[in-house]
This record gives sequence, structure tokens and C-alpha cells, in this order.
Amino acid sequence: MSDTPKFTVIDRRKFKAEDEEENKQPASEQGTVSEAASKPVAPSAGPQLVPNEGRRKTEPEQAPGAEMEQELPPAPTAEESQQQKTAYDASSQRLEDMIRAQNPAMGPQPPMGFDQVVQQFYMTAMIQMGAGTQEGQRPRVDILGARTTIDLLGVLAEKTRGNLTEAEDRTLQAVLFEVRMAFLELTSMITLQSMQPPQPPPGKR
Repeated sequence: MSDTPKFTVIDRRKFKAEDEEENKQPASEQGTVSEAASKPVAPSAGPQLVPNEGRRKTEPEQAPGAEMEQELPPAPTAEESQQQKTAYDASSQRLEDMIRAQNPAMGPQPPMGFDQVVQQFYMTAMIQMGAGTQEGQRPRVDILGARTTIDLLGVLAEKTRGNLTEAEDRTLQAVLFEVRMAFLELTSMITLQSMQPPQPPPGKR
């Protein structure tokens, strides 16, 4: 079994029901809870990752992702999803109206599509590899972050295979090729720099 720390996906629909149950508690129970909450708590040394040694010895090996599937809450119903989307769209529209009221010259934002998703990954990867640095400044490179972003683009290409239009697939493949090529060039430069012998300080040759 892997030592990777686990996380639990929480069903947010339960929050409202739990809050209502707490409000129904008798006053005596609420007082007990308040007293317990007011007691000093011993200072913690910070978050710690504790391996599940005992469970690893007794539980059989499970396929990767099996525990994750067991802990997932039930999927929202079609009605719940539609209600949430309607509320999200209304909230997003109110936000855009507020921004446009302060900036009358700004036109409406274009609708989001697959091209915008690919463009966002592309911009993130290039910035992580130092693109967009102002002249005279040293580029700040996050090579590991760039590799993660490029890998995510690869996952996107794999999972959407056969479901894209010809134009969408061509855009995705071109962007993926370009960021991978930039990554190869950058890592080659980093490798060459690491192989160069250190230069002695001026005046001590």
C-alpha cells in the first residue's frame, strides 16, 4: 500500500443539514460544548503526516484509486447540478456587471471554450519557463512547475482523444509540441551550465 497521504472529499450538501441539527441541540448540551471549546488546548508542533503502519499490515493491497472511489460522496442529481449552474451563472453575471460599471470601455468577456483551456496551460508553462521576463531582469524559471503543466497538457490530450474537432485537436497538438520543445531547450541549457567548471573570482587567476 502506498505511503501517500490520503484526503477526503467532503459532500458540501451535508453542511446545511448538520448546521440545522446543531441549532436544535438543547441549551444544556450547547453550554457543555461551549465550555469544552473554551478550555485551553495544548500547543501543536505543526501538521504531521502519520503513516498508517497498522493498517498496512492487516489490510490487503488495493488497486490505486480504489480507496479514493470508496470515499467519494454520491454524485449530485441532475436537478442539483442544474440549480448550482444557474446560481453560478447569475453570480458570475453580477460580478461582470460590477466590473463593467467601473470600466465602461471594457466589452463583454468571450465565452469560455476548449481553446481558452489550452491557451491557459500554454501561458502558464511558458511563464514558468521564464517567458515574459522584462528586459534587463534575470528570468525566474520554475522548471518542475513547467514540467507538471506540460504533463497536464499531455493528460488533456490523452483524455480528449477522439472527442475534439479537427481544429481543436490541431491546436492542442501544436501547443503541446511547442511547450515540450521549449522545455527540451531549457533543460539542455541548464545541463550545460551545470557541467561548466566554476569560474575563479576576478583578480585571482
